[in-house]
Amino acid sequence: MNQNVNIERIKTTAENYYRSGDFFCSEAIVKTIKDEFNLPMPDGVIAMASGFPVGMGGSGCTCGAVVGGIMALGLFFGRTEAKDKKVDKTMELAKELHDTFKGRHKHVCCRILTKDMELGSPVHMKQCIAFTGEVAEETAKIIVRELAL
Repeated sequence: MNQNVNIERIKTTAENYYRSGDFFCSEAIVKTIKDEFNLPMPDGVIAMASGFPVGMGGSGCTCGAVVGGIMALGLFFGRTEAKDKKVDKTMELAKELHDTFKGRHKHVCCRILTKDMELGSPVHMKQCIAFTGEVAEETAKIIVRELAL
């Protein structure tokens, strides 16, 4: 694992993945965190994030960027063994990320965050690129803090 990450690069990289159309919000965040921290995991973890953009598959529910950030936290702090108590810490960190986003934007519901925006319009893209970078950055800050890097 890379212990010398550049948080600003993480933000910019995630934004650029979304901006270029290579990946949507949740995918961009998971890929960026996986790659920047050099996690020894298959790229399939990125594919797991593919259903979450546009508020969970286009349904307009929870912001895909927030979901991608929470998924990335799970790569570091999630459990793989039944009844492992570290799930409590993972849930605490997920709530922190959620609450930080909600505190800044008042909502985590994609439908509300993008109200009156045409999907794919310049204003929609600008906002969602910014959300992607913001969540990638906040996720990286939490990881760095918790791992004391």
